Amino acid sequence: MVMDKNAKIYVAGHTGLVGSAICRKLKKEGYNNVIGKSIEELDLTRQALVEEYMNAEKPEYVIVAAAKVGGIHANSVYPADFIGINLQIQTNLIDAAYRSGVKKLVFLGSSCIYPKLAPQPITEDALLTGPLEPTNEWYAVAKIAGIKMCQAYRIQYNFDAISAMPTNMYGPYDNFHPTNSHVLPALIRRFHEAKKTGAKEVVVWGTGTALREFMHTDDLADALLFLLNNYSDIPHLNVGTGIELTIKQLAETVKEVVGYEGEITWDTTKPDGTPRKLMDSSNLHKLGWKPKVGLKEGLTEVYKWYQENYNV
Repeated sequence: MVMDKNAKIYVAGHTGLVGSAICRKLKKEGYNNVIGKSIEELDLTRQALVEEYMNAEKPEYVIVAAAKVGGIHANSVYPADFIGINLQIQTNLIDAAYRSGVKKLVFLGSSCIYPKLAPQPITEDALLTGPLEPTNEWYAVAKIAGIKMCQAYRIQYNFDAISAMPTNMYGPYDNFHPTNSHVLPALIRRFHEAKKTGAKEVVVWGTGTALREFMHTDDLADALLFLLNNYSDIPHLNVGTGIELTIKQLAETVKEVVGYEGEITWDTTKPDGTPRKLMDSSNLHKLGWKPKVGLKEGLTEVYKWYQENYNV
């Protein structure tokens, strides 16, 4: 089913990293009835408020991009927030979407749903086959519950709910907090500040050997629009580039993009997280979708955005 350009589309989390990219993509493609509410306007953890909003607005499509997110440090310090808030948000949205007559819902998860030592590249059927990475299991358990809820509502109610599991994302509107951000925005901030202050070195957590895959949010938004128009089935789908690099290679690339001339020092007393995380996105690619934004090109654009939007 191809979405009508006038269909009302509710993007939950429309101001965030992923949500803002989805809104940009929809508007660029001519969808002129995209709606959203900020966290101040609508508390998604409150079931009655979510139900009231969905019944009043009656969107035809819902994209669940709202979530409590953060890196290793944040997950370690705020485990109750990461499991509780995410369970509340997604439960309220999925249930209210079904009850208010939404045609189709897309739930966004994360690659951290997979076991820490899942065979690489990670296929969708690796889900629930082993223990999770302890540093983000609270967030992962909530996201797994979201996938299962979408599947259960499809089985029991014939509700067209699908789930997409993106790899590590980056893009404009990311969280560049010095301690509570993900690795890529944290590196951009750290290298920029070191360049600005003339620091001789930048300290990066871990050994630098961990392997990761990164995708620009514009590519994810493009993939989600593709799925809205081309996919309706029970299995969740991985959304990634299929290209991996070490954190050391990533740090060197960010250093080059920022123009920092000092040294990189590795703090090996800090955790690496999952040793390798590459998604097998071949099921999505077989449907006809492919990523378009290269890492260096994407990083250059994000660094420009960071300079223009942060007080740097």
